[in-house]
Amino acid sequence: MKQAVISCLHANLAAVEAVLADIDQQGINTITCLGDLVGYGPQPNEVVNLIRQRNIPTCQGCWDEDIIDGLNACECSYPSQLAERRGHRAHHWTEQQLTEDNKAFLATLPMTLRRNSHLFVHGSPNSQHEYLLPDMSAFAALERVDSAGAEILFCGHTHQPYVRELSEGSIQVKVQGNKEAPVEHELKLPVRRIVNAGSVGEPRHGGTKATYVIHDDNTQEITIHEVEYDVAATCQAIVNAGLPEVFAWRLSHGFEYAERADDASHVCER
Repeated sequence: MKQAVISCLHANLAAVEAVLADIDQQGINTITCLGDLVGYGPQPNEVVNLIRQRNIPTCQGCWDEDIIDGLNACECSYPSQLAERRGHRAHHWTEQQLTEDNKAFLATLPMTLRRNSHLFVHGSPNSQHEYLLPDMSAFAALERVDSAGAEILFCGHTHQPYVRELSEGSIQVKVQGNKEAPVEHELKLPVRRIVNAGSVGEPRHGGTKATYVIHDDNTQEITIHEVEYDVAATCQAIVNAGLPEVFAWRLSHGFEYAERADDASHVCER
């Protein structure tokens, strides 16, 4: 059986529809969403409605959480005060647009989903806001997967798709007792994988195509897929909605953009 994993839809209806059509064309019936249904994009209700209509199991993303619990839930840091103000603006716009029914739906989403030995999260098993970057230390990466009791950890949040295999190995630990000689212990490390699905609605991997992943349960093969959609139409909808125009700019370029102005050392503290 094959399963598709999508993440970070960010109220981009055209991208979501294109990705779901691509998944349907391949005859895949099992789809899991890793959250961030809203934020940045111009069609929050339409995207939430589509996920609900398709009955797609979904984790709560950091944007989903912040819309429900308020910006005080945010654990992120902004690179500048300008970036922080844009975040506030987009949050308030999205909050005003969402129906109460869709807000209630976002509030019911779980932090994690589990299917056999696979764990599905937005950021990490610890928080929707934690980034599991592809270059984080192998020990920290393994800890995130193994402590959650998973063989494969599917995540999103970074908007950059990747597959990382943590190879089998061991760690030597020497324990010093009060009076006894040090005792050495060997911890066996099994093979674990972290799979980042990238982003459907706001790719930041250097390209404008929406990304998602497919896992084949039989072969254990994991493939990253890219799907074209009408990027220009979504960019125009962002501008028409009165959202920050830089959201349209970075969507059309496929990477993050945050000018460091006012105070480059500023960190959001909520």
